[in-house]
Amino acid sequence: MAAVRAVLVDIEGTTSSISFVHDVLFPYAREALPGFVRAHGEEPAVRKALEAAAAEAGLDPANREAIITTLVAWIDADRKATPLKTLQGLIWERGYREGAFRAHLYPDAAPALAAWHAAGLPVYVYSSGSIHAQKLFFGHSEAGDLTHLFSGWFDTTSGGKRDAASYAGIAQTLALAPETIVFLSDVPEELDAARTAGLLTVWVIREEEGRYSLSAAANSAHPAIGRLTDLDIAALG
Repeated sequence: MAAVRAVLVDIEGTTSSISFVHDVLFPYAREALPGFVRAHGEEPAVRKALEAAAAEAGLDPANREAIITTLVAWIDADRKATPLKTLQGLIWERGYREGAFRAHLYPDAAPALAAWHAAGLPVYVYSSGSIHAQKLFFGHSEAGDLTHLFSGWFDTTSGGKRDAASYAGIAQTLALAPETIVFLSDVPEELDAARTAGLLTVWVIREEEGRYSLSAAANSAHPAIGRLTDLDIAALG
């Protein structure tokens, strides 16, 4: 088996709690979005996202109020729409910079990321949140600015996280054989897709989240760990 040459990590439920995203970030963006769009709708990045949202929803791009209503509905439905993720990232940037919150990390996340980086192993993020939001997240974390620990970022512009083609595309972008990349996630369907694409997979089970247990994962096709610091890279390659 080829040696592992890169680590690809999910964020929500893997490096960071689901509750932070759903109880802090999403409500903040939902409350701020209408005013943000009305105030910044003509700025190039915002306008581009609004036009993309209108196209995806079949709306008149000039009807900003209808677009706002749709975007809020997408937040409520936890829809993984790229234009929404872009706007959320821009809104969260303001929150981070104003000190409204810092990104939660599990206690083992920063030490594991730092150890992989120190060992010369490139670490990449693949999350449904926009690349901008990912950089803000790790740039304003409870453990400080961790962006220097990452070699690259992937979001839904690379495809859906439950689509095997997305992982094949990431491997191609990295110019690495799929079997030399290990993907860490808390979502079995994402791991299934990555495994189909030929990546190594590790199921990160945060038992405190109350969704899965390590004992129940004993027969899974994906080796399971409870902490990122439990990962034995050498045993995978």
